[in-house]
Amino acid sequence: MGRVTSTPALLAISHGTSSPAGQAAVSALVEAVARRLPQVTVRLGHVDVQQPDVAASLDALPGGQPVVIVPLLLSAGYHVRVDLKKQTAGRDGVVIAAAMGPDPRLVDALTMRLEPLGLAADDAVVLAVAGSSDERANEDCREVGRMLGDRLDRDVEVGFLAAADPRLDVAVTRVSGNAERVVVANYLLAPGYFHDLAVRLAGTAPVARPLLDDDEPAPGLVDLVIDRYDSACRTESGGAATV
Repeated sequence: MGRVTSTPALLAISHGTSSPAGQAAVSALVEAVARRLPQVTVRLGHVDVQQPDVAASLDALPGGQPVVIVPLLLSAGYHVRVDLKKQTAGRDGVVIAAAMGPDPRLVDALTMRLEPLGLAADDAVVLAVAGSSDERANEDCREVGRMLGDRLDRDVEVGFLAAADPRLDVAVTRVSGNAERVVVANYLLAPGYFHDLAVRLAGTAPVARPLLDDDEPAPGLVDLVIDRYDSACRTESGGAATV
């Protein structure tokens, strides 16, 4: 891309969901980012399920404007490493920023979501994650589990909803014998299919709300998206911050 000559647009790319609640929650995050960056063109697109897709989102931006794609994805799995690269191939001036996680601000959001569940000292905690065919993404999620465990001063088991083991229901069962109660921390970005699946697989264990829901996005999540954008801008402009 070379040296940035104009302020890059921030194109936030989510996975996409058919859930109206999930769509609204992700849109609220992007709107919060846009309010913080009034000098930047901020748009939302999707890598799957929803429109506009990546190509349509890029086509809607002014020709020649540099673009930083910020994946609204919690780990760098197939969508980041393969899909986004394929869907931006041949387009000049497009940079893909790092995925959202792992990051301490995600752990902050997880702990805030656990607070309404009244986590007790003898409760066991399982971290529900979507799971990926890319083992590197699964390891990113395990790292968040370790970070959450450090924050809560207890072991945190990771339970996957697809593509990896142990499944969430197996993880809940595994830790239930040594605890008064099992509580499920929810490492999903927004309501939708995987959140509903987590609730089903958790059985009687309470499940925390996803990171984004029908309330205001946590300020730390807004900061995280902006920091991913800023970092990509600095890298592409040879170290000079653009915002």
